[in-house]
Amino acid sequence: MIVTLIIVCEVAFWVLLAAGLAFRYALRMPRTGLALLLCEPLLEILLLIVTAIDLKNGADPSWKHGLAAVYIGYTVGHGHRTVKWLDGHAAQRFNGTPRVIPPRYGMARARYEGKVWLGSVVAASVASALLLLAMWYVGDSSRTASLQSWIGFAWRAAGIHGLIALTYTIWPKKAPLNESATATGRERELTGR
Repeated sequence: MIVTLIIVCEVAFWVLLAAGLAFRYALRMPRTGLALLLCEPLLEILLLIVTAIDLKNGADPSWKHGLAAVYIGYTVGHGHRTVKWLDGHAAQRFNGTPRVIPPRYGMARARYEGKVWLGSVVAASVASALLLLAMWYVGDSSRTASLQSWIGFAWRAAGIHGLIALTYTIWPKKAPLNESATATGRERELTGR
């Protein structure tokens, strides 16, 4: 049941997101669109409640409960960035608003990757907190070993992401010569120098 609910929550996330953006931009109803986008966190609350009820009713803590906690953590850590990114695409498509493109080179890219990595740290922290609460709630360490392994999984994923983000700081990617010359020319046009 938990795995099915995770799938339903993921599908509902994308349906609410598409509906929110459609109301906001295509139908020119920004308040309705915003209301739909603000319903996104309710999906995670629903999943959290159903997972807690499942454990309270005596279900053995398993990989399903661990997956639910990691899913909620991921959504908390990266959901806002995903919604903002897609909102930018929709604004560009329907309103002609210039799209914000993340930096591609140098230390600006390293800072950007660092911020994205912080989302993974938040995700691992939230998942760990939920898993620790579930382990405390169950109260039997012999039954909660699978939940404890998910804490390790969440932090390994955040650690790997951190190493990848660190590579952008250690070896910053340089802009191709023709691209940097074009950017310099544009700067000169804008500043008149």
